[in-house]
Amino acid sequence: MFRLAVLVIGAGVLYAQATLSPQELLKQAIASHQAGKLDDAVRGYRAFLAIYPDVVQVRSNLGAALSALGQYQEAILEYKRALRAAPNPQITLNLARAYYKEAQYPAAIEQLESVGSALAGDLQAVQLLADCYLRTGENKKVIDLLKPLRRGDPDNLAIAYMLGTALVRDGQSGEGQLVIEQILKRGDSAEARLLMGTTKFGVNDFSGARADLQRAVELNPSLPDAHAYYGLSLLGTGDQEGARKAFQQELEIDPNNFDANLRLGFLLRQDQDYQAAMPYLTRALDVRPGDFGARFQIASVEVALGQTEKAQADLESLVKESPNFTEAHVTLATVYYREKRKADGDRERATAERLRAAEQAAEPAQKAAQ
Repeated sequence: MFRLAVLVIGAGVLYAQATLSPQELLKQAIASHQAGKLDDAVRGYRAFLAIYPDVVQVRSNLGAALSALGQYQEAILEYKRALRAAPNPQITLNLARAYYKEAQYPAAIEQLESVGSALAGDLQAVQLLADCYLRTGENKKVIDLLKPLRRGDPDNLAIAYMLGTALVRDGQSGEGQLVIEQILKRGDSAEARLLMGTTKFGVNDFSGARADLQRAVELNPSLPDAHAYYGLSLLGTGDQEGARKAFQQELEIDPNNFDANLRLGFLLRQDQDYQAAMPYLTRALDVRPGDFGARFQIASVEVALGQTEKAQADLESLVKESPNFTEAHVTLATVYYREKRKADGDRERATAERLRAAEQAAEPAQKAAQ
């Protein structure tokens, strides 16, 4: 984690705050930090840095104290200031942790990837990176990162659970099942039930998934992702009210859960409660920047609210990046018709009809492959 700075300042330094020297300020700040008196530590570090602003380790100490207080945005600023003065892998890791606590997962990934080989000897940092990848939907990266670790430490259940989750979400259910069986050898657990439920959900066995996921939340009501996937299985079996409750329970555990935010926003949009829907949808997009589903839901709310120019720009960008997104073409056609741009609307409608015809033609082959 962080390392407290122990510095010796020369005898001829100026006195600060009328009575304490910088050396005394720093000693008191470190003592307060070690004693858990974080507010006092923050004041002491700041007083010292007002005199010596370029002492990197003290700047990092301040970031650590702010993080411990839950003031992650301020901690991020201090860690960045420290890194501008001198690159340091440990400070970079602490910055990544602060970004993670703020649910700025892409920023955390950028920092973790930047330290490269420094991750090799830090299992917690590797698991943090894997968790960030999971939260941003980068399942293949999780698999590539954790497979070598699992070979070297097959009894590490934390690694097994994260790897199994990534395999299941990536559609590699066969290999994921092997990992699930390893976890089950330790007895029935919420983690194993969650993995089994997500495996069944991935092959559209919503009833089977619902049973396993219900058991998961019974065994551990605080397990991250369990309520979100339980909500998805409830949606799959037609229980919208139960799903809504499950998503809300997930957000009480993790306000940044992507699926819970996206699906709750979707349900509120269906209820035409657009003002309530938008914060959930924008939060989902914050967690996974660029996600096509979140962007489409936001554009759909913009259409409903009459924000035509915003909706048009968002939908045009979306169909450019995802040209086979049928519903985005349909909604963009609606926007063009509202703007009296019939030729553009006709073009988007024709594109949507062509995509739907292709999807219908592919259905028999897809069913045969299941």
